[in-house]
Amino acid sequence: MTAELVRGQNHTLPQTRLEIRVSAGTPVVAGATLGDERGTVRGVEWIAHPGSPQLPGLEVSQQAAADHRLAVDLEALPAGAHRVTVLLALPVGAGGPVRFGAVPAPFVSVTGLDGTEIATFTLTDLDAESAVSALELYRRQDAWKVRAVGQGYAGGLAEMLADQGVTDPAALAGSIQEAVTRGLARSVAPPPRTPEADRVRHATGSADHRPTAPPPAAPEPPEPLADPAATGPAHTAQPHTTQPHTASGPAAGGPSAAGASAGGPINYAHPRRQHAAPPSPPPAAPPAQPGQPAQPVAGDATGWSMDERLYNQIWGMFEDLARAVAAYRSAVDFAESRMDQELDRALSDPRNRIGGAGDRAREAARAKRDELASRAREALDRDLAQLAAEAAVVEPALPAAYAGWGNPVWHAHRIPMEIPMALRIGDLHLPERTDLRIPLLVRLPLERGMWVDSGRTASEAAALMDTDRLRRLAMETAVAHAARLLAVYPPGEFAVHVIDPAGSAAGPLAPLVEAGVLAGPPAAGPGGVASVLAHLTRRVDLVQMAVRARAADSLPPDLDTGEQLLVVNDFPHGFDDRAVTQLRYLADEGPAVGVHLLMVADREEASAYGPVLDPLWRSLLRITPVADSHLADPWVGHAWTYEPLTIPPGSRVLEQVLAAVAEARRAAGR
Repeated sequence: MTAELVRGQNHTLPQTRLEIRVSAGTPVVAGATLGDERGTVRGVEWIAHPGSPQLPGLEVSQQAAADHRLAVDLEALPAGAHRVTVLLALPVGAGGPVRFGAVPAPFVSVTGLDGTEIATFTLTDLDAESAVSALELYRRQDAWKVRAVGQGYAGGLAEMLADQGVTDPAALAGSIQEAVTRGLARSVAPPPRTPEADRVRHATGSADHRPTAPPPAAPEPPEPLADPAATGPAHTAQPHTTQPHTASGPAAGGPSAAGASAGGPINYAHPRRQHAAPPSPPPAAPPAQPGQPAQPVAGDATGWSMDERLYNQIWGMFEDLARAVAAYRSAVDFAESRMDQELDRALSDPRNRIGGAGDRAREAARAKRDELASRAREALDRDLAQLAAEAAVVEPALPAAYAGWGNPVWHAHRIPMEIPMALRIGDLHLPERTDLRIPLLVRLPLERGMWVDSGRTASEAAALMDTDRLRRLAMETAVAHAARLLAVYPPGEFAVHVIDPAGSAAGPLAPLVEAGVLAGPPAAGPGGVASVLAHLTRRVDLVQMAVRARAADSLPPDLDTGEQLLVVNDFPHGFDDRAVTQLRYLADEGPAVGVHLLMVADREEASAYGPVLDPLWRSLLRITPVADSHLADPWVGHAWTYEPLTIPPGSRVLEQVLAAVAEARRAAGR
């Protein structure tokens, strides 16, 4: 039976391998400290936090998220550690709440590896505090217990660390918040969480995709994917709309955009079924044999349409793969740690240092390590095989917006009358199985722009390429993304502007120019750069004013209220200080009113502007024209290899798609 703790109450822990699950109404930073018998933290090496997420027996998340899972193995803690204190703090500078009293009370549970709850604690009565010691696991004689603490700190993370006895707590708190900021810039944002959109799994037994021990381990990949949100299998889709971003559309307080721009909760209820739950997914095929997992089915998730079901299913596969690999890596690390501890104990006995006793102890420890690692690999292989089978049936069923360029669905594509809920911009995979690719979907309307990194220092593959070839490939990648966006929006509801200061991208831009689908000729020279930026900045200003004043009728009749994409090549060449300021303004304010950036630039060259461009860099999703391991998932923070979408050699699918866009515009009189 689950023990529902109140502040100060304790409960005996029946096992030593645990998960601590945190659920909050807003992204929070999760960490933990180790204490000795007197509760003293001996140094920073006894603190797990986003900048240093792993300690022996303890792993926390590198990201700020509304849900966390901390993995704890009490037997694997460092010698002398008798206490684990779980800490929560609100991230600073993220535009969110600054005190726990402004958000729902955080909920913390201690569970076994099978998810069975052992104890729970709701942190009530918080007000001005921005950091809190949630609970502690502590050793009493030969038993471990959990105590509900709930001690809040109005002085934030620094005050809480100081109370733990940490030396120079302000500096450590600053480094933790900086690590969280980096995590925001490199994390893939998951779909919003709602209870109705749980991914349905028909697998049975050990073949279920959900790993038994998902540790929130987080390596340090270089840059994107952005506001890490809910951890957990629940994914729902934002309702899409064909309304423009005006005072009467999403930017004017509709259910999708208003909450996002204000940093508050977003209402993702279906506009025509506000009080109904989504229909159930189609039943899965029966298992081929008793005890075997069911045959995978495309659309095996909840949703209002097949597209939404596929969208939720893909995100479920993404999470399942992340957690399955995390469980495997954690098990291997545990096996290594256990072997080291057993060797230390055995060899610390002088009697084992002579004769063959020491050799036998080493062989026994290594054999146990190999057995544990082998069992972990077998479990991972079962999960990977099930996911690969699911991917094999999902990929052919994808609509054009979710499909790669090689999918035949693009050859029969027709310009839609409604925008889809997402767009595929690449694939992700992990080294444990590189052929198992998960489509990387970004929600529409775009919530953040993109930065195609054309620098040779961006990745190992880029370092081996010629500079001119890499820059051309980066611009071709941007053109392909612009074409996909044009192809999935209704006619006339998406416009593409291009800034090419030196005219160096004429070749890659040719398909867009020849099809006549650009809003105007590519802007060149300082005058062209200034003209396009002034036009889009004016649009953002006018729509923002109309939204605030609830006066959509006051917008000028010549103002295009459709979505706008600005493609910038070879930044920062051709940009003066004013142009850079305008670009930053568009990156910050544009997405809320339908203006988005697609930058093509060498990050190293852009760094010449110094920290002034750091906010711009962090606000955009970094992608690369070649494979690169720089994106992080929002659940455990793996470094995923991003593979850009490529057009099959000799294919004219890009030209065909752009021709269809041009024809649809002519038919619509746009």
